[in-house]
Amino acid sequence: MPLVIFDIDGTLVDSQSEILAAMAVAFAQAGLAMPPRAQVLAIVGLSLPQAFARLMPDLGADGQSRMAEAYKAAFADRRLRMGAAAGGPLFPGALAALEAISAMPDMVLAVATGKSMRGLRAVLDGHGLQGVFQSLQTADDHPSKPHPSMILAALEDTGVRADRAVMVGDTTFDMEMARAAAVRSVGVTWGYHPGGHLVADRLIGGFDALPGAVADVLGGGA
Repeated sequence: MPLVIFDIDGTLVDSQSEILAAMAVAFAQAGLAMPPRAQVLAIVGLSLPQAFARLMPDLGADGQSRMAEAYKAAFADRRLRMGAAAGGPLFPGALAALEAISAMPDMVLAVATGKSMRGLRAVLDGHGLQGVFQSLQTADDHPSKPHPSMILAALEDTGVRADRAVMVGDTTFDMEMARAAAVRSVGVTWGYHPGGHLVADRLIGGFDALPGAVADVLGGGA
């Protein structure tokens, strides 16, 4: 039984505008200048404490924790005001690719994301994706990527062997996590890390190529 594990931000959902807006609020409240856009997007995928540790290494653990809480509050406020739109839109072709992969024989889908479970469920609800994924792994219960804990938990949840699983993501953290868990990887080039930085079993530039890439790295699918 094959398993495909998806990252969310930068892979399925184009959340960069919402991430940058919440970051701007957090930095403004702290009276600090926000780093450049590329530097902020480079930490997407990490859990919040690790993200702020990279963005603001001189701030100290307490200051980084306060920034993380301010970011979460800003994102929650946007979700209250904007509803489903606060999570960002699906990338073009994402829904069709999920449907195509779900239709592959005996296929199981999962999520491994740096989001909280609350944030993940808001995204799934907002895009009508409830019930699509059989395992949901979030930052609430695991060390930050690239630690393999999320993937290992998804394998345990679904009863799938590592050699029958593939991680789909847009960041070096996703690819490193896949290698640490001994699963295959498909890197996508439309996300927040440059495609040239991704060391993956397959690299794709559009969702239309995803079902074939998954079947290829899993040895022909089911």
